[in-house]
Amino acid sequence: MRLSSDGLAPPRPIDSTWQLAWTGGYTIVRTEVRRFMRIWVQTLVPPAITMLLYLFIFGSIIGARVGSIGEWPYVTFIGPGIIAMALINNAYANVSSSFFSAKNHRYYEEMFVTPLPSSAITAGYVMGGVLRGLLVAVIVTLVVRAFTPIPLHSPGVLIIVSILTAWIFATLGFMNALLARNHDDANWVSNFVLLPMTYLGGVFFPMSYLPDVIEPIASLNPILLVVTSFRYAVLGVGAEQVWVNLGILAILTTVIFSLAAWMLHRRIGLSA
Repeated sequence: MRLSSDGLAPPRPIDSTWQLAWTGGYTIVRTEVRRFMRIWVQTLVPPAITMLLYLFIFGSIIGARVGSIGEWPYVTFIGPGIIAMALINNAYANVSSSFFSAKNHRYYEEMFVTPLPSSAITAGYVMGGVLRGLLVAVIVTLVVRAFTPIPLHSPGVLIIVSILTAWIFATLGFMNALLARNHDDANWVSNFVLLPMTYLGGVFFPMSYLPDVIEPIASLNPILLVVTSFRYAVLGVGAEQVWVNLGILAILTTVIFSLAAWMLHRRIGLSA
């Protein structure tokens, strides 16, 4: 490398920086996809079986007693929420487990000796989680359609909300992996925060069914935005708030990803 007159390396050209970020991020994405596809029996099959059980127990057995909610049979009503739940869980779990493994075995340090930007590293891991979440969502959609012929009201909204949702929760999984000190910490958020929020996010019942004391608190649940947006995209329910929901999700996507990239840049949670 040719040095300048003051003995310092000249600044890297902008095109070279973008090419480096793109190549590094793409390499991480490709590695992540190969990882979860290599063990597809563990990463893709269990979510489909779990959602199949939800549909059988809640949709078919309990749904036969519930009847319908609004104009929709109960199994059709919960279908979009089941898909959203599978997307959230798998996007989150993929990044949380993958980066925590890199952190635990300290091979993440190999990336830090390269000039790869922190934002590119973060985006690479997050995109891997997004792709797994979307793939599982497609599989679960096929499972749901085996139980009930769900319609598709707005494909555009479905694509947008799926990508935003997967990106948000994959990024949260990345942040959890950064901060986790051991396997218990890595699983704590998923078991004691994400799971209760999902169950109270309107997957299995309308929010109007909650007691008046709980409903205002439950309405602050961000997963509720996801489920109601999915329900609109599939069933056309709740058109009056879907664009507000998408706007909030877009803001959350930007803020959370920026925070995660900053945390990685500052090496927060990564011991020397």
